[in-house]
Amino acid sequence: MAKSDRFRSRHAHGFVRVAACTPLATVGDVPANAAATIALAKQGDKAGCDLLVYPELNVTSYAIDDLHLQDAVLDATRTALAEIVAASAKLNPVLVVGAALEHADRLYNCAVVIHRGRVLGVVPKTYLPNYREFYEKRWFASGAGIVGESITIADQDAPFGTDLIFAASDLPDFTFHVEICEDFWAPVPPSTFGALAGAHICCNLSASPITIGKARERESLAAAHSNRTLCGYVFSATGPGESTTEVAWDGQGLVHELGAQIAASTRFDDAAELLVADVDAGRIRQSRLRNGTFNDGAVRAGQSSQHFRRIAFEHKPSFADLGLTRDIRRFPFVPNTPERLDED
Repeated sequence: MAKSDRFRSRHAHGFVRVAACTPLATVGDVPANAAATIALAKQGDKAGCDLLVYPELNVTSYAIDDLHLQDAVLDATRTALAEIVAASAKLNPVLVVGAALEHADRLYNCAVVIHRGRVLGVVPKTYLPNYREFYEKRWFASGAGIVGESITIADQDAPFGTDLIFAASDLPDFTFHVEICEDFWAPVPPSTFGALAGAHICCNLSASPITIGKARERESLAAAHSNRTLCGYVFSATGPGESTTEVAWDGQGLVHELGAQIAASTRFDDAAELLVADVDAGRIRQSRLRNGTFNDGAVRAGQSSQHFRRIAFEHKPSFADLGLTRDIRRFPFVPNTPERLDED
């Protein structure tokens, strides 16, 4: 490829194209949910995405209550994951898919990380909400303390635990960590440790039923967290098709970078949506280099790359010129709005 073409590629400048996915949910219909997952994966591939983040438990849907424990659902989930893994073989993006998986006679609410026909790893949810409308401890075991283990998915042995960071061997700034819904609301989210250990992008698969003011709460949490841990944050919540009771779902997708929102989805949309944005992972790395407190925080927390398994994968990035999917501020060092500029 010509040198000029490579220069114009986002990958040559440290950008990672991410997407928060809102598939059409069909409650309890695992084959339909698998088909919706694959459809968005193909759409993300055409859009040049590197990383696709799906909602929590999107393979089965979230609001199925005791059906989570049924063998028929558990078997269908593994069959669906095998189909998604097979479909991913010819696609470029990394898929982060939500599914409940049985392991050592316990059921875990998991994120399954898939790339080009390979299961890179499985991350169980640490914090299980059991208050107000949530009842997760009835079905799931916490992933807290699970490190160094493995699980078999689609006839592949894959790393299993909360100690995983995923890193592209051929795109140095493309490193990410995964957490699930309530993990984000904890006083110290697992992604804090993932970021301190070197993940430039943190991902959250969420069901997160909507209540008054919750959309703003998610936005403020993502902004604060991405600012405090100097990371990019991709959040994907379940959409309206999930609802079977009085609980409502809005399908909010968010992408934040170093405290700033760079993309937000349409909420309460009856169509599937792919919220695409280019995260400047190179800028994140440079910000950490300039911020000694970030390193001091890692030392104080006792977190380093030695405490995490670093799961390497060959991403095979394209250096074609696909443009840049993010707004570029005309005046980057002062507020864009006249009112805020005046105030400052």
